[in-house]
Amino acid sequence: MSQNIAASNTRTSRKWYKHLYIQVIIAIILGVIVGHYFPGVGENFKPFGDTFIKLIRLLIAPIIFCTIVSGIASMKSLKSVGQVGWKSLVYFEVLTTVALVIGLLAVNLMAPGKGMHIDPASLDGGAVAGYTEAAEQQSISGFLTHIIPETVFGAFAEGNILQVLFISILFAFGLQLLGDSGKPLLATIDLIAKTFFKMLKIVMYVAPLGAFGAMAFTIAKYGVASLSAYGALLICYYITGFFFVFVVLNIVARMTGFSLWRFLRYIREELALVLGTSSSESALPRLMTKLETLGCDKPVVGLVVPSGYCFNLDGSCINMTVLVVFIAQALDIDLSWQHQLSLLVILLLTSKGAASVSGGAFITLAATLGSMNSVPAAGLVIVLGVYRFISEGGALINVIGNGVATLFISRWNGSLNMAQLQQELDRGVKKKSLVDNDMLAKADSKTEDIRVHRT
Repeated sequence: MSQNIAASNTRTSRKWYKHLYIQVIIAIILGVIVGHYFPGVGENFKPFGDTFIKLIRLLIAPIIFCTIVSGIASMKSLKSVGQVGWKSLVYFEVLTTVALVIGLLAVNLMAPGKGMHIDPASLDGGAVAGYTEAAEQQSISGFLTHIIPETVFGAFAEGNILQVLFISILFAFGLQLLGDSGKPLLATIDLIAKTFFKMLKIVMYVAPLGAFGAMAFTIAKYGVASLSAYGALLICYYITGFFFVFVVLNIVARMTGFSLWRFLRYIREELALVLGTSSSESALPRLMTKLETLGCDKPVVGLVVPSGYCFNLDGSCINMTVLVVFIAQALDIDLSWQHQLSLLVILLLTSKGAASVSGGAFITLAATLGSMNSVPAAGLVIVLGVYRFISEGGALINVIGNGVATLFISRWNGSLNMAQLQQELDRGVKKKSLVDNDMLAKADSKTEDIRVHRT
């Protein structure tokens, strides 16, 4: 019987080094070592990370389009779409507001920039000129007009998530209004989506290489020294991020009826990928697939996750509030509570467009400083060196936040399969138990062999 158990568990268990998150973590560690001890070599690995991100972004637009169109067109009525839509917007606005407030409170309490006494006149704005120029286009009217692309294919060519989202929803509504005559086209779109996910599976084989290249370049370019130089800022940000995830999102998870810790274990491969590449977009397609496996309806996943990547960037909201106030503290600029309240209102609007352009969070930060007129935009130079390390934390929080949001909205909408959710979240524990049972079975077999031999 022990041999049968061992044989069964051997087939079920999977070698540890074949897990993607293990491969990515090893790649990250190697990247840190190469970047630190061989910085000249480490900077040359930048194309590895950039190429992997380009491969992911190549697939994101068509995957979002196919998923949203399939999801909305599969719904029984436009009323169902509207219900998911308004619930998503309410949730996004509440959680991003909470993230902004928590970031504001934390940076005021810890005051990481106090005592730096940097003279604003000594700042060289040339290093952030590109960001400030792009920020000039980030006005409210510019943001609204930017949602609509010049052409249908222009959004896909640029990889603009917000524009792809707009086209996808519009196309889905049109397809649903076709009724039964549109079903063949819907089936074709579903098949195209499956093809793109197969392409994604192929791309994931080089994920460790991309993570290695991105991390080697980051450490070689900015160095571990930049971490210690801005230690107080990093501590402030990551304490705030941990609080938001393990307190705020944990409360949301419990309200939904699942364990946040088990959910984090379930998406550990996606989190490792985001950590290595500093991009939440790298995990978007795989996150959508896993949420469907957890029991969320495909239409809800297809609508909530892509829109969450535009309107529910909790990590980006935290880093923007922390960085704006940190820059003011470093420049000895006293921001009154009226200024900080106006900052909160501005960020509630500008943060919604952070995903619409490349380097969106930093550009949005520049736009926010430009709107305040109390903190010079050239102050971005102060955080330019350490921003990469902060953006990694923001990307992780964005992925976790959108995963929790989808599960919560699915439960709120009455379309979450709770039995399937718990079963899938338990799989990680069961896999570990299977490995343990396998080891016990082998130990029992060896003991039996020894006993027989002695006899």
